[in-house]
Amino acid sequence: MLTGPSGSGKTRLAARAGLPVLRLDDFYKEGGDPTLPQLPGGATDWDAPGSWDADAAVAAVRELCEHGRTTVPLYDIAASARTGEEALTLGGAPLFVAEGIFAADIAARCAELSLLADAICLRGRPLTTFRRRLLRDVREGRKSVPFLVRRGWGLMRSEGAIVARHTTLGAYPCARDEALGRIAGLHERERAEAGVRGGH
Repeated sequence: MLTGPSGSGKTRLAARAGLPVLRLDDFYKEGGDPTLPQLPGGATDWDAPGSWDADAAVAAVRELCEHGRTTVPLYDIAASARTGEEALTLGGAPLFVAEGIFAADIAARCAELSLLADAICLRGRPLTTFRRRLLRDVREGRKSVPFLVRRGWGLMRSEGAIVARHTTLGAYPCARDEALGRIAGLHERERAEAGVRGGH
């Protein structure tokens, strides 16, 4: 599991890990879902865990671990809607990275099901995260610019609390290089254990 504040670099780090990636942000609920949490002004609170389908995400993780393949939704953040689905296969890889801002919320459930190798919370400097997130969201047209600036400012101010919450949920907080090292260590250990099993 790889989590961290929005814009912390999770997607880029997951791509560098050299493992299959399950994009947990594709499990957001659709805009018309009546169970979506709301902000005081009536807008949807997309930063609340209730805006995300945790049960479907856990089911996908379990299916990947047990069968090496699953079907995942394709989600358009700008439209707040699912646009289709696609197959995700591990191709024989012993591990995969499940990354998203709510990954820590399912870490304990995955651990109980013996599906969890590690849970990492990527952390950095709040101002850097704010800048990276805003540039990405504007480039991808995720929401209106005023909305993105307001949201980004609020997230920057609460970034410490976000990391603390993820840590409480069982994720290990660290910077990019340490996170890559932990993932590489897990990969090497899995390969070594596979070699021992193969030797028998």
